Amino acid sequence: MKTELKTVDAYISTFPMEVQEKLSAIRKIITENAPEAIETISYGMPAYKTHKKPLVYFAGYAKHIGFYATPTGHEVFAKELSVYKQGKGSVQFPINAPLPIDLITRIVKFRVKENESFSK
Repeated sequence: MKTELKTVDAYISTFPMEVQEKLSAIRKIITENAPEAIETISYGMPAYKTHKKPLVYFAGYAKHIGFYATPTGHEVFAKELSVYKQGKGSVQFPINAPLPIDLITRIVKFRVKENESFSK
């Protein structure tokens, strides 16, 4: 993990262009669908919070993009995510395949609404 990096721009810039494009696409989905989210680096990766609660994280690796929508984002979309390799609270989108933009968008929107409900 790139724990010494302080900004998402710096984090993304450390990857090859193909990976940068995918990381930037995920970032754009998040910022467009959660415009009030606070963007930071946490656990050495881009992290987003709304209402003081984690929203989603993402990270670049040699062969995949890790996406973390814990705790419930993966449970609710389990069927659609089942085609991807997964770990506890994570899903891996292969570098050599198109990103599931619509799915990521729906997960982010779900997490935004969920965090909003916790703040009431």
